[in-house]
Amino acid sequence: MPAVRSVLVVGAGAAGAATAILLADGGVSVDLIDIRPDAGATGSGITLQGNALRVLRSLGVWEEVRSQGYAFDSLGLRAPDPHGTLIAEFDDLRTGGPDLPATVGMYRPDLARILMTRAAAAGVKVRYGTTYTALSQDDAGVDVTFADGSAGRYDLVVGADGIRSWTRRMLGINLETHSVGMGIWRAFTARPASVTRTDLYYGGRCYIAGYCPTGEDSLYAYLVEDAQDRSTLSPQEALAVMRDLAQAYHGPWDDIRETLTDPARVNYTWFESHVLPPPWNRGRVVLLGDAAHACPPTLAQGAAQALEDAAVLAELLLDAGTLGDRLWQDFTDRRFERTATIVEASLQLSRWLLDHERGDVPGLMARTAHLLTTPA
Repeated sequence: MPAVRSVLVVGAGAAGAATAILLADGGVSVDLIDIRPDAGATGSGITLQGNALRVLRSLGVWEEVRSQGYAFDSLGLRAPDPHGTLIAEFDDLRTGGPDLPATVGMYRPDLARILMTRAAAAGVKVRYGTTYTALSQDDAGVDVTFADGSAGRYDLVVGADGIRSWTRRMLGINLETHSVGMGIWRAFTARPASVTRTDLYYGGRCYIAGYCPTGEDSLYAYLVEDAQDRSTLSPQEALAVMRDLAQAYHGPWDDIRETLTDPARVNYTWFESHVLPPPWNRGRVVLLGDAAHACPPTLAQGAAQALEDAAVLAELLLDAGTLGDRLWQDFTDRRFERTATIVEASLQLSRWLLDHERGDVPGLMARTAHLLTTPA
């Protein structure tokens, strides 16, 4: 018998949607709320490595992800020279197992829609454009007051509401989210035939210049610079800055740069990070995904770790008869060290770049990949 019969999930991102689907499939009554007006996530593309694909398969959405995304099994390193010279290529480890590709790139809003359609089919009751205003818990459950004045009582509340988690603040948890010192330009655009996988350029005018195919006709491209205030730029000015920075990179970038024409497809954010020390729960309220751990995207593991959180939590809740200290200790044992290791590896890559230090990037990536081959 599951440890819970009714659950409120706050946040419809990867962690929240996956938790809701798995619990609903297990017979739990699940309400899912999100402050956004619909399921279409903002952003451009997302890189999903094998360990993320393993969870997506368990959610029953792998075939849709495969058909809408772009799969590839290698990584290229190119020089920031006048030719974009290919200096190395590596076969990526298939961290999700031999029957899944190493990586799938896809348009982030497409993934969000796939997950939320699956959640609705599983019986999850979804409410957009709302949040809650109060939590009050006792030994038997959590009373929740919603922004529209309605209320509900649940066995468990899951806070999967992102890096600036409202749930974390409501629990009184003070967690410092710090800037890594880098900012990233991203653009979603057309895929030229020259792009069939992710290639990374280290150095030049930016710390990293890269791209990831997201479909037969699309990709997202990115440029990583020193973090700075870009908030005063108009959309057209932001596009001009990204195009200017991209002038330093060649090879497939010469094709990509010509497609960067739509200001609405360009965005800029800072790399930020935090790790919440265990436990991630306070009584019957638990934090998942970016609410508990956030890392710069240098290893492309943010969504994957959020999905793993959801899979482990759902497994424990569905297998345990009671919600108690033993379950929370098992959750900590399976999640904290793994996520902290991934965050630290992502930060180490950032530090090497910021310090202009020639670190063992391929070695670090390989060690991390081997860690992720073991299911969470």
